[in-house]
Amino acid sequence: MKIKIRNILLLLITANLHHQVNAQSKVDDNVQQARLLVTTFANELKSELSSAMLAGGPINGLEVCKLRAEPIAREVTGSSAWHVARTSSKVRNLNNTPEPWELNILQQFEKRLAEGEDINKLEYSGMQVVKGEMVFRYVKAIPTGGVCLACHGRNVDSAVSQKITELYPNDQATGFSLGDIRGVFSLSKTVDN
Repeated sequence: MKIKIRNILLLLITANLHHQVNAQSKVDDNVQQARLLVTTFANELKSELSSAMLAGGPINGLEVCKLRAEPIAREVTGSSAWHVARTSSKVRNLNNTPEPWELNILQQFEKRLAEGEDINKLEYSGMQVVKGEMVFRYVKAIPTGGVCLACHGRNVDSAVSQKITELYPNDQATGFSLGDIRGVFSLSKTVDN
């Protein structure tokens, strides 16, 4: 009897380990997919933004952000099973206001950055139940780079500031310094249990 119980326990432990390995593999696959989508979105937006700024400076860049950021996010979303977006604790576009869980992640990222963690490694992934469905969420920090400061920095040119006010009357997205967390890429997808 003891041998049977021991064998059953070993089978259960082995099955549980196999399940954990498969579950971790699914998490790893989802994280890799999300990272690829973040790279795709960031590169496309950066390319269009850089071209616009070269052609006409930060004011052209603002126009591109206003007209192209959301369509690029929709294009990346449409090409995958993921919902792809950006948000920040200081938004420019009110449509990008963070949900409470995203704000919590942003606050955790700020704390981790203050403790010395590399901004390029600030990411979160996890499963949550949303409206009765299992949702995998992935969030990656967006560092404030030098080019960002023209429109998001502490000393924004008055013409740029005027254009920001024209395009985004409720803007909160200035006052950043190089290396600050400008915002996050926030991705989610429904997954099978």
